[in-house]
Parts: sequence; C-alpha cells; structure tokens
Amino acid sequence: MNRKHNFGAGPGILPESALQKAAADILNFNNSGMGVLEISHRSKDFEAVLQKAKSLVKELLKVPDTHEVLFVQGGASTQFAMVPMNLLKKKAAYIDEGAWSNKAIKEAKLFGEVSVLASSKDKNYSYMPKGYTIPTDCDYFHITSNETIHGTQVKEFPASPIPVVCDMSSDIFSRPVDVSKFDLIYAGAQKNMGPSGVTMVIIKKDIVGTHGKTLPTMLDYKTHLENDSLYNTPPVFGILVIMYTLEWLKSIGGVEGMQKINQQKFDLFYGEVDSNPMFVGTAAKEDRSPMNACFLLNDSSLDEEFLAMTKAAGIIGIKGHRSVGGFRASMYNALPLDSVKALVQVMKEFANVKA
Repeated sequence: MNRKHNFGAGPGILPESALQKAAADILNFNNSGMGVLEISHRSKDFEAVLQKAKSLVKELLKVPDTHEVLFVQGGASTQFAMVPMNLLKKKAAYIDEGAWSNKAIKEAKLFGEVSVLASSKDKNYSYMPKGYTIPTDCDYFHITSNETIHGTQVKEFPASPIPVVCDMSSDIFSRPVDVSKFDLIYAGAQKNMGPSGVTMVIIKKDIVGTHGKTLPTMLDYKTHLENDSLYNTPPVFGILVIMYTLEWLKSIGGVEGMQKINQQKFDLFYGEVDSNPMFVGTAAKEDRSPMNACFLLNDSSLDEEFLAMTKAAGIIGIKGHRSVGGFRASMYNALPLDSVKALVQVMKEFANVKA
C-alpha cells in the first residue's frame, strides 16, 4: 500500500510494524482461533498483553516503584475532571498555555477554587508562560507539556513545592522525563501510543484515595489501581496497539533514541521555515514544539495552492486548527524523517514557483 505522509494532529500516525501486527491479531490472536476484538479481557492472553504494555511503559520512562501505570477510558478530556475530583480539596494551581489547558481549568473550577498562575492568552498562546511562582497553599499544580493547537512545548519543568500533575498527551515518549518529579501524568493514546479510546495514567501510589470523598466508582483512581486497570472491560485493542508501539520504540533506542530522531525532524523542518521567505512560524522560537509545528504563508491568499501541492505529493493533515489558521505539521514519533523531507521539498518547490 502506498501510505500517505501523515502529519495529522490526532489521531496521529502509528508505526507500520504495530499496525501490521495488530491487523493480523484482529483475525487470529496468539493462535487462539479468535480475533483480539473477541477475546475475554480476563483471559491469560490479554493479561499477558496488559502486563507487557505496563512493563514497557515503566522500562522506557524509568518509572520508579513509587508509581503505577493505569490504562483507563475517556481520553485526556475525562482526566480534566478526574484529576480535580480525586486531588482537589480546596484550591489548585494551573497554567493557561492553550486550548487544552484552558479546558482543564474549566473542568477543575467545577470542583473547587482554581488559581491561574500565568497565561499566554494575550498572544494567542504563541509562547509558554515562564517566571511564575507556584504557591504552597494549593493541593496540586497542573501543567500541559505540549500544546498541539498552537505548537508550543514546555522545555524545562519548574520545581514545585506541591504535587505536580501533567497532561503529556501529545509528547509522551518523545523525550526523557523524570517521572519521579510528577505525582500524576496522563496522556491520551492517539498521538504517540495507539488508537483513541485509551488513556495512560502514571500515578504516585500514595496520593490515591486521599481525597476523602465519595466518588463515582469509575472516576476514582483507587478503583483502577486496586483492580489493575481491569475493574471493567478495558480497551483491549487499544492496549494491544500500545504494546506493539512501545516494542517498536524500544527497538529504535527507546525514548532517548526517539528524541534524537525527533530533533532531526525538528531541525530539518524549522530550518526550512526560517530560511524560506514564503513561510513564517507562529510559535516563539524558544518554545517551538517538535511534535506540532505551526506555520503560515506570508501571503495567505496562496494557502489553497500550497495545500493542493502538498496533496499531490501525498501529504495530508497539515491544515492548521481553525483558531490559528495557516498550517500545522504534526511530527509525532512514528512519522518518518522521509515524510518531513517530502514536506520540505514541497515548500522549496512552492517558493521557486512563486518567486
């Protein structure tokens, strides 16, 4: 099959090896005579998948014994509410960095007081806030590591005197992180791990069940921790794809190896943006995201012509979010360097045609 150069922001591109293995498993999983979509989530076959997926997360991110890995449903959007339900007692601190952090703030306000420490809304979220002080009188501090819509990324996480919660949905496994410095990390799978429908949570075990509240069973982290992510039927297929994706990631050098490849893609793409007079990046240079590169044509009347040229080259998914406009090239882990080369070549050709 002639696969496209998929720069879609999410669901994003996945490794071909993971897709091929998962596709075969749909018809016959582990020579069981049943497809993976049909097997029991209580079976030994799936139990092996679940434990392998968890062990790969722990190995690749060097998760300390103080933390546990959970797989839950509902996407990061459910975590926007689940975090304050479980952790917010009086007041929480948030950073307003973009559309997703803004939604997280909105949900948290349903459960208690929210202190917004800093915001980049004044410049349409084109930079990451810095220089703020994290107060000691809050229950936790929430930050979003990467904003997909505006193409910015936190380069250095601040030291915090209170528990830290981080939404890493769009850059998880793209670079090393010190998990021990976070009390809770959550990430929707559909950017760098697997299909939509499953969310990974890495949680410090000693914060679980400390809320002193009566919560809906499925929205209590304690439920999922005590039942090893098997309280109800989990997203079996999604967890299988995560397992295969993380096996692929391990095979190319793990998170450290992935970071080097992502840096190559970043340097190649933004090198073209900064040297090509037809284009301009929208995010502050020091905060540019390797995962989501947002850029504009200096003459927006040429947008449709450029999109037509990219389509002819087999490039899809680069139209920018409606709130930003222009273009967005999402370069998630599984996107090959050759795809970035293909996009850069089109940018060069477009500039030559219009010169």
